[in-house]
Amino acid sequence: MKPLFLFPYWCRYLGYALVFVHIPIVLYSESLGFDHSGHDDALFTGQHLFFISTTLLMAVGLFIAAFSKEKIEDEQISLLRLDSLQWAVYVNYLFLIISLIFTTDTRHILFLNLLVPLVFFIVRFRWKIYQNNRLLKKDTF
Repeated sequence: MKPLFLFPYWCRYLGYALVFVHIPIVLYSESLGFDHSGHDDALFTGQHLFFISTTLLMAVGLFIAAFSKEKIEDEQISLLRLDSLQWAVYVNYLFLIISLIFTTDTRHILFLNLLVPLVFFIVRFRWKIYQNNRLLKKDTF
């Protein structure tokens, strides 16, 4: 993955901020007047616009956080990024197959397959960087 197509380093914090703004909005959605219990299939109602805006807020935040440069962007980071992306695609398709078999709720399938690859990519990539840094610290002592 060429660093030319990655966001600047500071965008990672912007992405995390968008994700963390999303969480309390969704948690308090009922008190804001948006009830998720009814399945209203009409487009551009208050429910639908709320779902679109919160889902886009979360997806854009995760996307920006996932594809931002590191402070030092070298070949090893690129390989870790590529490996994590590959694993994210594998896990996404596994969840897609499972959700297609066991549920008919298309909103659930959309939400799951929109967020799972990005969340898994971020978690695995950060974990691999943590392991790599820990290994480097052990070698220096």
